[in-house]
Amino acid sequence: MSDGVAPPELRWGPDSLMTAVVQHAQTGEVLMVGHVNAESWRRTLETGRVWFWSRGRQELWEKGATSGNYLNLQSAQVDCDGDALLLLVLPEGPTCHTGARSCFHWQFDVTHAEVAPRIRDHAPAFGASTPLGELWQVIKERQRLMPEGSYVTYLLGEGIDKIDKKMGEEVAEVIVASKNAVPERLASELADLYFHSFVLLAAFGLTPDDVWQQLHGRQR
Repeated sequence: MSDGVAPPELRWGPDSLMTAVVQHAQTGEVLMVGHVNAESWRRTLETGRVWFWSRGRQELWEKGATSGNYLNLQSAQVDCDGDALLLLVLPEGPTCHTGARSCFHWQFDVTHAEVAPRIRDHAPAFGASTPLGELWQVIKERQRLMPEGSYVTYLLGEGIDKIDKKMGEEVAEVIVASKNAVPERLASELADLYFHSFVLLAAFGLTPDDVWQQLHGRQR
């Protein structure tokens, strides 16, 4: 339900298929696009793992059945016309058959002079394909699994006071590196500060995108 209005009924296309966009439930990264039919959708809801219809092989397939890289369904949304699905998942391993985290790992150069102003005006959210985005995904995965021996697990387990203490230490080390005018050391200490800042965001249920939105709003 949305604003008291019932969602549209699913409308399968002439080929009895519907486009399904798969998005990471935690990071928001678009992982892949596939096609589902009524049977694959039924199996998805029944098993909690995403099933598709392969147009190439003309058969049902469970994503990860061969590779082990399953897509665990967290929630699903249907568009206003009822003919496309948005599946929010937690992936087990890389989604792309190439071994990449997402099928969308090639980037076009869209910095043409006529395009760039529009891109800046509608700046994208925090990019999961950037180094900082990859760091954030690792931290969120550690938070979800809390593996033994992980430094992130240790910090989150100790709580906000411990994370705040580390933040203070890192800020002090950044200042010292700056005062000593050692660029390499400054970069290293800032990297530590970024890392602990991300852990602090995770502890509060925030994301780097929340910070980005603040900065973008100040630009305006």
